[in-house]
Amino acid sequence: MLNNLIIRAEKPADYKNTELMTMRSFWNKFGPGCSEHNMVRIIRESKDYIPQISRIAELDGKIVGAVFYTKAWIDDGSAKREVALLGPLSVEPTMEGNGIGGTLLVESIKLATKNGIAGIILAGEPGYYPKFGFELCSKYGITDAEGNSYDAYLCYPLTDVFKSCKGKFIESGDFAKIGDEKLLEEISKEFPDYRKVKVQEGFMQIFDEHLGRVESIQGEIYNVRYWELVIPANLSDNLQEKPYVGSDVQFCWNHKGGESKITKVLKNLLEE
Repeated sequence: MLNNLIIRAEKPADYKNTELMTMRSFWNKFGPGCSEHNMVRIIRESKDYIPQISRIAELDGKIVGAVFYTKAWIDDGSAKREVALLGPLSVEPTMEGNGIGGTLLVESIKLATKNGIAGIILAGEPGYYPKFGFELCSKYGITDAEGNSYDAYLCYPLTDVFKSCKGKFIESGDFAKIGDEKLLEEISKEFPDYRKVKVQEGFMQIFDEHLGRVESIQGEIYNVRYWELVIPANLSDNLQEKPYVGSDVQFCWNHKGGESKITKVLKNLLEE
């Protein structure tokens, strides 16, 4: 953890900066652009928002992370038990690898316990959240609203009541607003017009993979532009196509200063 990292409640003066940081965190992650900055605004305005356990991370006066929670329910067909939905959890992309997301998780889980939350549910990366104690929802007989189970569907029991819950997970009805394309378009006008990338391969940035663009080549070193950073990277041994200057690439960023690797050359379908 960064020594001068502050975890605190969000204030109205933080709203725009939190939304921008969230936008940057999710930009081009699961598809062209993102909607998570819109999600944050919808959550704040929702009657189901839980500000008591939602937190932001501040470093040297700059917001570098945030986690939001809303009320949700597990419906067994005869009764609904209230739980908390975690998400989004966002970290400023240029500050990844510094334990910011993990610190937000640990601190907010402590707050959830103090506030009597029965348990937490999320849909997220199954290679990340179990490090902090999250388990498969299927272990407790919890499914999505349609009765399906996924590896990305995770939970964190905080009480014995939660452990006895079985049924379908129901999120706040306000999340339906996230699909409002006109609302997203209007909100996005308030933020920088970042470049969108669309590929056929599906998720572009998941687990250790990131989306970057080759800025220059020096011998066997490919300098990859990732937001404001330029990260030197080598080519993966099984790379099928060599990138050139201007290529969109998927790469594994070694945050600890070791060797970063370009794993795939991508084609932006929006620019063909």
